[in-house]
Amino acid sequence: MGITKSEMYTNEQNQLAALFKVLGHPARIAILQYIIDQKTCICNDLVEELGLAQATISQHLKELKSSGIIQGSIEGKSICYCIAPVVWKEFQSDFNRFFNQDINDNSCC
Repeated sequence: MGITKSEMYTNEQNQLAALFKVLGHPARIAILQYIIDQKTCICNDLVEELGLAQATISQHLKELKSSGIIQGSIEGKSICYCIAPVVWKEFQSDFNRFFNQDINDNSCC
């Protein structure tokens, strides 16, 4: 059997693609920005804050948590989330390494 598509690429390329996928939805960006702006864990209702349906927020929180970029706990109706600092720094590093690559600045195209 042939290799899967993800095996065609380096581990770094797969990780970067996964990062971009997680960040590829504006609701997830809004959730992350809200958490960052609070400068602490959030334990309040994101539905009221962001104006999205509870099911939508839950799905996006699940994606963000499975990526490791946020961490949190669920106890009954109490949900608390915050940015996972180690993963956040790793994502920053990967993102910066990708965009800090030198490119040719020419007008051939």
